[in-house]
Amino acid sequence: MSSDNPLLSRTGLPAFDAIKPEHIEPAVTAILKECAEHLATAEAAELGHWDSVMTPLANIDLLFEYGWSPVNHLLGVGNSDELRKAHEAMLPQIVNFSLELKQSKPLYERFCALRDSADWKNMSSAQHRILTQAILSAEQAGIALEGPERQRFNEIAQSLSQIASDFSNNVLDETKAWHLDITAKEDAQGLPVSFRNMAAAAWSEAEENKDAAPATPQDGPWRVKLDAPSFGPFMEHGTNRDLREQAYRAYVTRASSGDKDNTPLIDQLLKLRQEKCTLLGYENFAALSLSRKMAADAAAVQKMSDDLLAASFEGGKKELQEVTALANENGHVGDLAHWDVAFWAERLREQRYAFTDEELRPYFSLERVLDGLYSLCHRLFGITVKSADEKAKVWHKDVRYCEVFNEQGQHIAGFFLDPYSRPENKRGGAWMNDCIGRAVTATETRLPVAHLICNGTPPVGGTPSLMTFREVETLFHEFGHGLQHMLTTVDLRDVAGISGVEWDAVELPSQFMENWCYHRPTLLGMAIHHETGEVLPDELFEKICKARTYRAASTLLRQLQFGMTDMTLHSTFDPNGAESVFDAHAKIAEKTSPLPPLPENRFLCAFSHIFAGGYAAGYYSYKWAEVLSADAFSAFEEAGLDDEAAVAATGRKFRDTVLSEGGSRHPMDIYRDFRGREPNTDALLRHSGLASAS
Repeated sequence: MSSDNPLLSRTGLPAFDAIKPEHIEPAVTAILKECAEHLATAEAAELGHWDSVMTPLANIDLLFEYGWSPVNHLLGVGNSDELRKAHEAMLPQIVNFSLELKQSKPLYERFCALRDSADWKNMSSAQHRILTQAILSAEQAGIALEGPERQRFNEIAQSLSQIASDFSNNVLDETKAWHLDITAKEDAQGLPVSFRNMAAAAWSEAEENKDAAPATPQDGPWRVKLDAPSFGPFMEHGTNRDLREQAYRAYVTRASSGDKDNTPLIDQLLKLRQEKCTLLGYENFAALSLSRKMAADAAAVQKMSDDLLAASFEGGKKELQEVTALANENGHVGDLAHWDVAFWAERLREQRYAFTDEELRPYFSLERVLDGLYSLCHRLFGITVKSADEKAKVWHKDVRYCEVFNEQGQHIAGFFLDPYSRPENKRGGAWMNDCIGRAVTATETRLPVAHLICNGTPPVGGTPSLMTFREVETLFHEFGHGLQHMLTTVDLRDVAGISGVEWDAVELPSQFMENWCYHRPTLLGMAIHHETGEVLPDELFEKICKARTYRAASTLLRQLQFGMTDMTLHSTFDPNGAESVFDAHAKIAEKTSPLPPLPENRFLCAFSHIFAGGYAAGYYSYKWAEVLSADAFSAFEEAGLDDEAAVAATGRKFRDTVLSEGGSRHPMDIYRDFRGREPNTDALLRHSGLASAS
């Protein structure tokens, strides 16, 4: 193997700075050849012998971890036309091998033989889970299909993979392509200083403006874009209603026209998913999805949605009325349009709680927030985070690398943090992915390494990254995912960390961590003014806590709308029928939103979670896990949040169950061990200020 191809490495951290598009084809060709040899070894393994089957499969995982996962990662954080072409050229071969692996009858027979062997009773719960999931995975990969049906199933798998990639790229391209330049000073009235700094920099950095005099935060021009750090503040603070309308319409129609139109991709995708389910004997894609989730069935998901809808709909109507009343008092005539709601809701929040996001920003510099986050994790879980930038090769100068140590001072994990928005080549949102999975074998221990990706406000000039409070919550959220990946003590990589965890339970640690942003000692320990060194005043902290429930019903209804639309499209919706996906979305919006969407709303064309990510027939998982996370945090409340010893003891229990055991047992069993009972919605409704409505 070529030693100068970074994708052919097998040890250490990936050399992200050295990976080039031209490395992909030779690396993938080489690793697939080696993978085929390992697969042949596993298929010939002695029946009923664990190591003979599992060791070569672990070798395959390792090859993909170093040779293919970094490519997928770079598509999200450093996208380019060359990288895309190289990725797409090799994607069919990757999918082919994946299907060959999942559809291997000799492997399936060996999994079943292990399950049926006398050794089964001596195996660990982790081994039971691995075998059970492997058998189900094979069955859902069409192991029982023969001849034309097998061929058609594999064609569908190839098509679905390509559609997801095309969908994601279209959203990225359309988000990147649109901009609104503000040149008149009066149109920039009300826009916060942090936004002006960022928007002036965005204008100056544009290729077409490289020869022009640079923009200034005071005088502009200012460029508005559709990534969250730009679009969100503009909709909340832009006083020019016509410009807000332009931005809003662009946002809800992304990737819905021209050669980047995702509508035909959605239609193809839903038809192919349904056809796949028919081949496998499932009624619909929701049934297939839920067969591997914590929720028992669609009825359980529906019950949760109905309960939360009943607790929030009247509140949502009242919240819209309150915002409309304020707008009318200030000269707005009639009902609000969609591009008005965020603006007037922010004015009402400022009036009601007498603070703005922009007032908070100076208290939340990224470095202070990270210090506070790491300090909290030390108190709760006994871990220490240390910078180790010199040990890693990164994909962008803003990326940092850290190592994690346990209470005994042992190095147990690491993580990359990519904190800032880069709309030119980094997809929106925030996520955690595994870079390296924990695995312990007879010859080595591989420590887990996580990717923690945010799209926060970048530093501008001499001003550090100053975060909105929502960006602080997002960082805590993603670090929660990272904790489950990094603090696992499971030795078998297939169920270590987040691997093997049911999808609707995987948001539990992340949403749990957000609760600490409202814990006085935690927040005041990191909310320190970047210029004056002043700690966030108590009165502002109290207002933040009160504002937590501001428009809670509207926020809940929005999430329910997404989740219920997702489940409808993957269960009762007929992709071959006369009704369009947009009609289906509009019907659900009528039930879940006091302000129905615009007829021309094409939000679904940018709904990457369910059309290009892992949340198909699973978007409800956010709310399902939020029930779990609120209930888990209530254990700390019951122990006494002001009692350091009690908090530490409860934190260690959470670490040693939810964070430690990963996918080695069913998440409900693990949760019961932590909490002493099954979860309920009480804490979520209480935290949201909706308890009385239920």
